[in-house]
Amino acid sequence: MLTERVATRAALDLREHLANLEAHGKLRRVQKEVDKDWEIGCIARWVFQAVPDEERYALLFERIKGYDIPLTVGAFGGSRAIYALAMGCQPEEIYQRWIEALTAPLPPEEVRDAPVQEVRFHGDAVDLYRLPVPVWTPGKDAGPYFTSHAVVTRDPDTGIVNVGNYRLQLRGRNEVGIQIFPNQHIGLHLQRYRARGYRTMPIAIAIGIPPTLGLCATAKIPYGVDEYAVAGAMARAPLQVTRALTVDLPVPARAEIVLEGEVPVDELVLEGPFGEYVGYMGLPGPKHHVYVHTLTCRARPIFQSYISQLPPSESCVLQQQASGAMLYKHLVHDLRVPGVRDVHWTEASSRTHTIIQMKPLYPGHARKVMMLAASILDGISPKWVTVVDEDIDIRDPFMVEWAIASRVDPATDVVILNDMEMTVLDPATTLRVNEDKTGAPLTERVTGAKLLIDATIKRTYPNISLPPKDLMYRALERWEETGLPPITVPERTRKLLDAHPGNELYYEPFRR
Repeated sequence: MLTERVATRAALDLREHLANLEAHGKLRRVQKEVDKDWEIGCIARWVFQAVPDEERYALLFERIKGYDIPLTVGAFGGSRAIYALAMGCQPEEIYQRWIEALTAPLPPEEVRDAPVQEVRFHGDAVDLYRLPVPVWTPGKDAGPYFTSHAVVTRDPDTGIVNVGNYRLQLRGRNEVGIQIFPNQHIGLHLQRYRARGYRTMPIAIAIGIPPTLGLCATAKIPYGVDEYAVAGAMARAPLQVTRALTVDLPVPARAEIVLEGEVPVDELVLEGPFGEYVGYMGLPGPKHHVYVHTLTCRARPIFQSYISQLPPSESCVLQQQASGAMLYKHLVHDLRVPGVRDVHWTEASSRTHTIIQMKPLYPGHARKVMMLAASILDGISPKWVTVVDEDIDIRDPFMVEWAIASRVDPATDVVILNDMEMTVLDPATTLRVNEDKTGAPLTERVTGAKLLIDATIKRTYPNISLPPKDLMYRALERWEETGLPPITVPERTRKLLDAHPGNELYYEPFRR
């Protein structure tokens, strides 16, 4: 899985990254005037629905009706290749770069003269309606939503900063609704501010951020780990931060826009509905909100968004790659589980289906790996876990289905785990909300079932029905003589031929 260490540096701000995308043919400029309240969402959705992952590109809308600020979407997670460019590496090196960054974080560099503070607005001069915030599910969302940003808060007990991505509903000139769950890191901060008797929690929201910081903000990095330092290590250069003007928080110095404000710890407003990454509309409910009292930006800022909603989407790619890296790191580097070769979270499942490629070394080995994968990441652990042998290309749905169809006995190879911790956004999971005598909402911890499928070979099996490897490649060497059009060896076939090169009749697990 891991390759040789690479020495490339990632882009240190959004502008450098967009130029890099364009140089690699992964950015398309839209010069037609577009409407942010329906057209941007629909155009971006068509790109994700109609353009295959390997051909997909980011978008830069240069003319937005009623605004003089351009908007980019798909710039960090438009595809696996775009995600890799945001890290400054090749797609096959994504997990390696994540592991290195988490293992040896690089502290940020504090600077005074920050591009993001070139222009400053305070108090009544703050007007969020001047930003081209799109409506991502026209006719269904509650309104415009900020979707791509770094939300910065500080733990009042430890002083450690957290950087995360939490959706924001535009509610007024200086107000946004924010979705905060109690088990999120920002939720833990809010609870600690409340416990200390504070009425508000300071907050900063950076938009148009350095690409590696965007990848870290959307990942589930362990509590207490500085996302700025992980992002710097991932970029192979310290991330530059500066002090916010009115709150005691560091913000990315080379961001495009920063909002500074306060979150009332005990005030809730109605937020939602919003199209969720799982592909369904999230229900409206009481959420926290932010009063923005300061806005700083570059002289000519670029607005950035993620497209979420129905897969395939940018949010799915961002979560898919980061979650895969985290699970791979836990299994291989932290727990040192032998035999695990690769991990893949399917994009269509919206972070609920993980496929693990491994070499089973003893009876029950695959089941052990499935059980670990189903619970090791807490609330974001997968709902479905499928384990396959080394000869299966886990990024090829055809091969995974073939393995399930031919190597699984449902009576013995499928396990269902009940009463497991689940994500609150899974529409298949029941969330019970009641009210106590004061009218305050009481939310039960969300639980549900998980399905584990052992699609590895567990007994003596007949060999695959392909000609031996040497004959197949001999025919390929003479392909031009057939007069047929040129062909490329599919990865699925290469893996099968490498794993089963001979003409023996049977093979057995644990002896290969």
